[in-house]
Formats: sequence, C-alpha cells, structure tokens
Amino acid sequence: MHKKQFVVIGLGRFGTSVAETLYALGNDVLAVDSDEEVVQNISDSVTHSVQVDANDENSLRALGIRNFDCAVIGIGDNIQSSILATVLAKELGVKYVITKATNALHAKVLYKIGADRVVFPERDMGERVAHNLVSSNILDYIELSPDYSIAEVVSPIEWHNKTLRELNIRAKYGINVMAIKRNNDVDVSLSADNIIEPGDIIVAIGSIEELNALENLVK
Repeated sequence: MHKKQFVVIGLGRFGTSVAETLYALGNDVLAVDSDEEVVQNISDSVTHSVQVDANDENSLRALGIRNFDCAVIGIGDNIQSSILATVLAKELGVKYVITKATNALHAKVLYKIGADRVVFPERDMGERVAHNLVSSNILDYIELSPDYSIAEVVSPIEWHNKTLRELNIRAKYGINVMAIKRNNDVDVSLSADNIIEPGDIIVAIGSIEELNALENLVK
C-alpha cells in the first residue's frame, strides 16, 4: 500500500496529536513549527521535524510541500497565521489541505480561500464524547459534516444470521455498511453474502437521522 505523505504545520496539542498518530499508523510525516523546542520534542515521533515560519513562502517551497498528499494546518490561536499558511499550502500545490478553525467565521474564511476541510477539534471531540455518553448502542461516532457521520453500532437482533443481501440495508435504512467488526477482526471487504452474527459491530455511514433510527432499532 502506498505510504501517504503528510505535512503538519503548527505543533500545538492538536497538531502534535495528529502528527504522532499519522506517523504511528505508518505514514511519512513532516512536522513544522516556528518554535525550536517544540520541533525538538517531536523529532523522535515523526519522520522529520523542522523549525520554519509557516508564513514564509520561500521556506515552505524549500521544504517541497507540493509533493505532500495532505497538509494539516494546526495553527489555532493566530487566525491570520492560520489563513496565510492555508493559502500558501494551496498555492504551492498541496493536493488536500485540512485546517483547524477556532470559530464559525474563521471556518468560513478558510473554506473561501481554498481549504478542503475545516475541523473544530474541541467541538468535534465534545460531540463524540456526548454521543458516546448518551448512547449505549453507538460505540463511536465521527462527524464528517453537519449532515453525515460514521457510527459504530451494535448489530440489531433482527439482523442476526442474515446476509447483507437479505437485509438490503441501504434501501431500507438509507445507510451504507463500511465494515463489520467481529471479535478482534475488522472485515472491510464486504460482499452481499456476508452474514451478520450476534455480537457483530456494524461500522456504518449515513445521515444523522438515519443513524439515529438505526440506534433506536437496537434498543
């Protein structure tokens, strides 16, 4: 499998966490920050780490960031710096740019200047924690957009010992099953003949309403 190359710019708590996790998952990660101490601290947990001003176009060009599959802009507290780093990443040819936003207006500006995705780490994590607290059936929850999410749900009893073809989940419930977790195994190569067994965890993508309906089915 092709190892993806990520550049993470801004190594606060969010940027550091993203960089270290991406590296732990087997990807090439270049971590960038203007603070030398921060760069030193992360050096053993990523492929490369460099001290660079993320708002200096020539410095970013010299790093060859146009060759990276994805840039994650983790600069949060300085909105101007975050916007400029996003513009530079796009102008220098990074294929996919994800930027951390601090508020809705910041996010709006980021989308306007070309960010491919904007994330609100504190809000998103808060929503995941809240969903997990109020639901014993939804085991994990990731919001992809205001309308669509991925959820891990305990398989409903009515689905047990039936194939995906028999259940016709997409037509009946409006969701797509992405994977089935069984014990410690995850099956992502699903076919219509896959059988749902008692205890299976369903990883599904769909609208919030459809996933909530699925959750109610489990109760």
